[in-house]
Amino acid sequence: MYQTPEDRPIYRLLTGKDDRAFCERVSEALEQGWRLYGSPTLAWDTENSCMKAAQAVVWHEADVVKA
Repeated sequence: MYQTPEDRPIYRLLTGKDDRAFCERVSEALEQGWRLYGSPTLAWDTENSCMKAAQAVVWHEADVVKA
């Protein structure tokens, strides 16, 4: 099995308001050894009147195959 930071699963979906803080979270994950998995997704949050973002990442050692 793969050893990830803080014993996290090998797949993570980072989500949040599409702002600098979100971009910094994704950048931090990449610096820790995660790699992007697929394209980011954006959606308008009508309740909070802001754009929300999601980006999947996988642990760099994991052999993950896209279906």
